[in-house]
Amino acid sequence: MLKYFISIILVCCFFSGNAQNKPIDTKPKDTVVYKQAYGLRIGVDLSRPTISFFEPEYTGLEFVGDYRLSQKYFAAAEIGNEKRSRQEDLFNFTTSGSYIKLGLDYNTYANWYGEQNLIYIGGRYAFSTFSQTLNNYQIFNSNRYWNPDSFAPGANGSEEFKGLSAHWLEFVLGIKAELFANIYLGGSVRMGFLIDPLNKQPENFKNLFIPGFNKVTDGSNFGIGYNFSISYFLPFYRKAKKPKSVEQKPTLEEEENN
Repeated sequence: MLKYFISIILVCCFFSGNAQNKPIDTKPKDTVVYKQAYGLRIGVDLSRPTISFFEPEYTGLEFVGDYRLSQKYFAAAEIGNEKRSRQEDLFNFTTSGSYIKLGLDYNTYANWYGEQNLIYIGGRYAFSTFSQTLNNYQIFNSNRYWNPDSFAPGANGSEEFKGLSAHWLEFVLGIKAELFANIYLGGSVRMGFLIDPLNKQPENFKNLFIPGFNKVTDGSNFGIGYNFSISYFLPFYRKAKKPKSVEQKPTLEEEENN
């Protein structure tokens, strides 16, 4: 009987010694599951109404939106309408029409948990339909004997060109920051490139301004645009995102054993 009793004591001492050799992890474990909101963000561009206030010859309105697809990617769109009159050297014209832009944004900003801010790059395919009216024009003539102060006037009546269209690709660089709960202030800069084979313009005239693209520069397919928006985020559901595991450093005892 004493023999079995001594054996039990030896076994207990063996396991107790092994347990003491293993380091005790006293660090608290983070068991909180972080969930990030997924949903639709819709808003309006503030720059176009501002321009309309200071420039009577311009009116415009644009709605913006994006939908979160994953941790980094957002489906994005803009839809709007613009009307602009402009006086050039020899003619005055008015362009009016609508446009839509569709594409993706990639968020390059690493948010803290609970943040939903964006610093993003993206791309758009854009399409615009519009009409252009030649209000008046002058005839260029190097011999200005009868009109020394100006060129000879052309037709008195205006001429309207309908059914015009334009297609372009757009590179986007922007930011969206949460001011208050679900309310975002954003801004973006855009570089567009016109796809000439798909564009439709008048036979004896040309597209001088394209709604959504901005002014068309002679001899160039590139254009620059921008917007400043305020939007509201509608969360539809939340998806868990586990925090990245932090690699623990080996204890002093483990380093000595190695």
